[in-house]
Amino acid sequence: MAEAAAVDTGNADALPLRELLRGMWKVRAFEERVGELFARAALPRHSHLYLGEEAVAVGACCAVRAQDYATSTHRGHGHLIAKGAGFERAFAEIAGRATGYCKGKGGTMHVADLSLGFLGAISIVGGGIPIAVGGGLSARVRGTDQVTLCFFGDGAANHGNFGEGLNIAAIWKLPVIFICENNQWNEYTPTGRVTAGPSIAARAVGYGLPGQVLDGNDAPAVYEAVRDAAARARAGEGPTLLECVTYRARGHSTGDPARYRDPAEVEAWLAKDPIARLEQRIVTAGLATVEELEAEKAAIGCDADAALNSALTAPLPNHEALTEDIYAPTAVAPSLTRSGRVDERTYREAITEALREEMARDSRVVLFGEDVARAGGAFKVTVGLQAEFGESRVRDTPIAENTLVGMALGAALTGLRPVCEIMFVDLMALTMDQVVNFGAKIRYMTGGQAMVPAVVRAPSGITGAAGATHSQSLEAWFYHIPGLKVAMPSCPADAKGLLKTAIRDDNLVIFLEQKSLYNTRGPVPAGEYLVPFGSADIKRPGRDITVVATGAMVQLAVDAGDRLQAEGIEIEVIDPRCLVPLDIETILTSVQKTNRAIIFEEAVPRGSVGSDIAATIMTDAFDYLDAPVVRIGAPPVPVPFSPALEGLIRPTADRLMAAVRSILGKG
Repeated sequence: MAEAAAVDTGNADALPLRELLRGMWKVRAFEERVGELFARAALPRHSHLYLGEEAVAVGACCAVRAQDYATSTHRGHGHLIAKGAGFERAFAEIAGRATGYCKGKGGTMHVADLSLGFLGAISIVGGGIPIAVGGGLSARVRGTDQVTLCFFGDGAANHGNFGEGLNIAAIWKLPVIFICENNQWNEYTPTGRVTAGPSIAARAVGYGLPGQVLDGNDAPAVYEAVRDAAARARAGEGPTLLECVTYRARGHSTGDPARYRDPAEVEAWLAKDPIARLEQRIVTAGLATVEELEAEKAAIGCDADAALNSALTAPLPNHEALTEDIYAPTAVAPSLTRSGRVDERTYREAITEALREEMARDSRVVLFGEDVARAGGAFKVTVGLQAEFGESRVRDTPIAENTLVGMALGAALTGLRPVCEIMFVDLMALTMDQVVNFGAKIRYMTGGQAMVPAVVRAPSGITGAAGATHSQSLEAWFYHIPGLKVAMPSCPADAKGLLKTAIRDDNLVIFLEQKSLYNTRGPVPAGEYLVPFGSADIKRPGRDITVVATGAMVQLAVDAGDRLQAEGIEIEVIDPRCLVPLDIETILTSVQKTNRAIIFEEAVPRGSVGSDIAATIMTDAFDYLDAPVVRIGAPPVPVPFSPALEGLIRPTADRLMAAVRSILGKG
């Protein structure tokens, strides 16, 4: 890997050298005390210390404005202190105290302070890169001149998020400064052994953006480089990649003795300590005496000690805190409203209408995804929206699913209400890092600071000869994750009403559109019409059996009910519409009336949403049941391509009717 380039830091008097030094003292004072706490087992688990790398965070944060954003990674408390956080709340967070920045729920690897623009430390390697890109997109769409600092380690430069993030930021000229803290070790492996090329910064040329290798132990050099990159970004010239070559003074974590490192290497780098270098420079330049610096450093140490003592005596979270901060409360509770006029619409047209109305109503709503602008998406749901709302708000993207979802989350954290289209629900497998490890958890991990009002739309289910990787029903994945909301409309009216509600919700919503329903038609209320989350709909009333059907199975269940009526059998068809939150009360009330239940879903029943509903019925309505709950779904096999085999996968009305007759003893 390339050595750090020498940078002319100009006249010492023109640089904020004392400010940089104070910032590094604060970070070091904090990190040393955290290390001591973990060393004597005063805190649980372990921490990743920022000792030795202070010049990067402080140099970068001093070079930008207070309203600018930053994303971080494992050693995030170093960046947090550099961004202006106070000692006491930061110590309290790492000690798991209720007074911490995140109420003790984020801890050492997930600390955040959104009031400072510090969007959070993300412990997944490379996880903050898509979030930073979303922050840049948000600033561009909102018309501010904010920039986003994106701190990440050398290991993240080999992650897919790195290439995807740089590519999107470059093509849209987003105001993001990518700062690679190359401390030369990927946890326990030297960077040079796992990273190709002369340097990480050299990769910038492939994306058409500036790249520079810096001495990461020279705070003024980092300051100047970030200052220049920020000016470039604010001028609309796009992102910059800075590789700051530095060294971690300790092991990967507090539990790592780092015996795999050559002692001579460690000694050589400790001799380049960034704080000692800047202290010497300030004294040599006559800007302060050694005594003055020692007094100021000692005062910061005293402040840190006092803050730590106070933090360690702060209260622990109470038991109620366990279930708080999972979901953001919705600002306006949606309700069913109608203008009086009802139009005939396809399922596809109803979704388009919802998007159009919400984009016209709220300028913060943006739409992006693969081919959504010019082509209208794979299923032509977004045709015409770019012409109506412009290229800034309706954007075609590269094929980069994980980064697209992360970008939506970053944009949502910083003022937008993004709608991200993923072409097929199967491709959500590529997004699960951002969906599960950030989107679903960020509000909880930040102690209720964060809101992510984002919608991820994903077409779901079997359409015909699409094969095993474009035909799945994966709603159980999202149903299982606390912090997500999941909607699954079965008709045009619900598609419109639920999507409008989803866009207005202040949480991450997974919106599952049924591919086989896009061309189906039905009445849709014109204008303002919302369907509240957690409100099931009785699509067909009946007295004999409750059928809980989801997605494309709902209409099949209604059709089966119409046919069974000729046999004197009345089934009650309930469509949950929203899987999370789930209206279990409507389901249980129906079962208490009919005394029987069938779950009817397109997904494989093993571990499915329907299986959970069935278990809940057995637990909460057992005394009302005259027969076991029956589950009907797909067999546990991948969806085959051959139509002859595919036809055996999807549940049918005939299968449902046979199950009904069997339960009633009429089959």
